[in-house]
Amino acid sequence: MPTQRPATQADLADLWTLRTRAVRASCASHYPAGVIDTWCASPAPESLPGLVAAGGALVAEEDGCMLGYAIVNLDSGEVDAVFVDPAQQGRGIALRMLAALEAMAMERGLKRLFLSASLNAVPFYERAGFISLREEVYPHRSGIGLRSVFMEKPLPCGQHGPGQGGSVD
Repeated sequence: MPTQRPATQADLADLWTLRTRAVRASCASHYPAGVIDTWCASPAPESLPGLVAAGGALVAEEDGCMLGYAIVNLDSGEVDAVFVDPAQQGRGIALRMLAALEAMAMERGLKRLFLSASLNAVPFYERAGFISLREEVYPHRSGIGLRSVFMEKPLPCGQHGPGQGGSVD
């Protein structure tokens, strides 16, 4: 059974390698090959170490092998990443990691989670309770525009203390 643990700085290279494998395998059905190639060739964002250091990143693993990871910005509520190794997809790993991110966000008093979902991931996020708000073109740092869907999930009220709660509006 997979377990979850906080991601560490030592995981950064493995996170990015897993992300690239997942993008190549999972996104190819919704994006042209040239877009996938450019997307996958981009280096990890400069914000990645900070998000990991802030405590909003989880790793799912089994028998010492990384199966997936998920990251939320605990200040804004933006879900930055949910990726599962292509060979491990379909086991509920992503849903369990996303549930853990939601719990972390509620502990911080956030009122919602939001993200720009790749087209292939929209059904997954809808199953997890996210609402599609609009189609958009996400300006990827590689210079390409990725067709995506902006989604959000309101978090249950009463799970945070008075005066707490986040909003990015």
